[in-house]
Amino acid sequence: MKIHIKGGRLIDPRSGVDANKDVYIAAGKIVAIGDAPNGYTANRVIDAAGLVVCPGLVDLAARLREPGFEYMATLESEMEAAIAGGVTSLACPPDTDPPLDEPGLVEMLKFRAKNLNQARVYPIGALTQGLKGKRLTEMAELVDAGCVAFSQADAPFADTQVLYHALQYAATFGFPVWLRPQDPALAQHGVAHDGQVATRFGLPAIPVCAETVALSMILILARKTGARVHLARLSSAEGVEMVRQAKREKLPVTCDVAIHHAHLTEMDIGYFESNSRLDPPLRSQRDRDALRAALADGTVDALCSDHTPVDEDAKQLPFAEAEPGATGLELLLPLTLKWAEESKMKLVLALARITSDPARVLGVDAGHLTTGHAADICIFDPERYWKIEPQALKSQGKNTPYIGLELKGKVRHTLVDGQVVYEF
Repeated sequence: MKIHIKGGRLIDPRSGVDANKDVYIAAGKIVAIGDAPNGYTANRVIDAAGLVVCPGLVDLAARLREPGFEYMATLESEMEAAIAGGVTSLACPPDTDPPLDEPGLVEMLKFRAKNLNQARVYPIGALTQGLKGKRLTEMAELVDAGCVAFSQADAPFADTQVLYHALQYAATFGFPVWLRPQDPALAQHGVAHDGQVATRFGLPAIPVCAETVALSMILILARKTGARVHLARLSSAEGVEMVRQAKREKLPVTCDVAIHHAHLTEMDIGYFESNSRLDPPLRSQRDRDALRAALADGTVDALCSDHTPVDEDAKQLPFAEAEPGATGLELLLPLTLKWAEESKMKLVLALARITSDPARVLGVDAGHLTTGHAADICIFDPERYWKIEPQALKSQGKNTPYIGLELKGKVRHTLVDGQVVYEF
C-alpha cells in the first residue's frame, strides 16, 4: 500500500520540524517527506488539510489487563483504545496475573499483540519472581523474550537489600529498571494526599514523604550501582526537585508523570468521586504546578497515560474501598494538548513528551518521522472538540475523572507500519 498524506501540518519533535509538508509511504516505511519520489503513484491519498501529522504516540504505562484480569479489560479492547488515541507504541507493566516473570508469558503477550496488527507492545518484565520482592527473575531470559526493562510495578520489596542486588545485576548487563517511588510503610492504607481534603473527609492519607523517602533511597542506590533507573509517575514538587538535582549530578535517571497529575489536584476528589481515586494520589495545586513546570523545562522526560481500566463494580464503592486507576489511552493526546495550551507551550515541544522523549526512555526506534523508517503516524484535528462519554471510549474501562467534559484534539487516522489501523 502506497499512501500519500497530503497538505498536513507535519510536526516531528525529534528533528524540530513544524511545517506544512506531505508524507509519502510505501512498503510500510516513509519513503519521502516534502516532495514525491520519482515515479511514485499512491494507492490512497489522505487529505490532511487543517490536521496535524505527527509520530505515533508512545505511552510508557498502559495496563492491558491480560493475562488474568480479562473481566476488567481484554487485549483486543485496549489495543483498540490505543490506536483510537493515536498510540502506536506502548509499554505494559508486569502486574498481570500471573506477573510477567517468565519468558513464556512475555512471548505469549507479544505474539497475541502482534497478531492483532495494531499498536506495538513492549512488555516490562517483573523484577522479582511473582512480584513478591524476594528473589530476582531471570532478567536475561526475559530480555530475550522481548522485555525492554524491569519493574516491581506497585509491589514492595521484601527489604532494601533485594533492591540493591537488583540494581547491581541490572547495571552489570545494562538493563533499565523502572521504579515507582513510594515507601510502603508510609503509604499503607492511604487513599488520598495528606492535605486539607483528606483531613476534612477523614480519608487515610499518603504523605509526600512516602514518595521522597523512597526516592532518596533509590537515588542513593542508583548512585552506588550505576544502574539506569526510570522513576515512574512522580507526583510531588519535592520529588521533582530531587530528580532535578540528580540530573545535575549526571545520574542516569529519567522520569515520567501521569497525564492526570498534570491537570488534577486533591480538590478534584470532590464529594468522594471514586474516578479520582488514583495511585499515586492527586496532590496539592502546588505539586501539580511543579509537575507542569518540570514537564516544560525537561526535568520530567515524558507524560504517560497510566492507563488502568477498572470494572464498574470496583469503582462503584466508597472512595477508600474503590479500585485505584483511570483509563487514559484515548485521553493522552487531548490532555497533552490542553496542558500545552494552558502552559503556552509550543506544540512541537509538548508532543515531544508523548512521542520522541518516551521512545528514548524505552530505548526503541519510535516517536519520529524519518525517511527510511517505519511509518507509525498519528493524524489528528487539533481544533475538534469531543465529549468524553462512556460510549465514546473504545477501552473496556470507562473509569475516568473527565466523564462529561469536552476536550479538544481528535485523532482522525492512525497508521502502524504504513497501514491505516484506525480512522474516524
